[in-house]
Amino acid sequence: MTEPTIAQLAARIEVLESEADIRRAQARYMFLCDTPCPEFGVEDDATRIELILDLYTEDAVWEGVGEYYDNQFGRVEGKDALRAHFNRFWGEKTDPALLLNAHYLTSEQIYVDGDVAEGQWIHMQPWLFSDGRSLLRSSRLNNAFRRVGGKWLISRTRTENVFVAALPDNFAEAYPSASVLLKP
Repeated sequence: MTEPTIAQLAARIEVLESEADIRRAQARYMFLCDTPCPEFGVEDDATRIELILDLYTEDAVWEGVGEYYDNQFGRVEGKDALRAHFNRFWGEKTDPALLLNAHYLTSEQIYVDGDVAEGQWIHMQPWLFSDGRSLLRSSRLNNAFRRVGGKWLISRTRTENVFVAALPDNFAEAYPSASVLLKP
């Protein structure tokens, strides 16, 4: 067996660090999409949206694909279109109100190729509404990333529905009205 060179080891470390940065970017996106928003100091959805947009490239694409998400989410391109997309989600108050959703990621696969990467996950999230209704949603994520100025950013979010299932009314007995986890 040949001993790896310092350059080969450095390249392997670069890939591992890139994977970790991409993992953190994806997890931060999901974290910021949770309701109630668990980010300390974020008091309004406009601030939340700008923090989410900080994770994206200027030319990023966000799209729902497949027979269920095509019509529900469609496709937007560029930060202004992404901002409008997220404003439609959080800016328009719904009745019943969304009280809680939390994103769980699993089945991770990240492939780094220089300054670009692809990542796949399966994601699951419960939704609780003010009228007592509850849903469990799952989707597959096929996302792209690009290193810009030394930082890994999301260049494409692509989500495809796996299933949406109604849960029993008043499924959750206890849930927070606000997150206090990150308060100093």
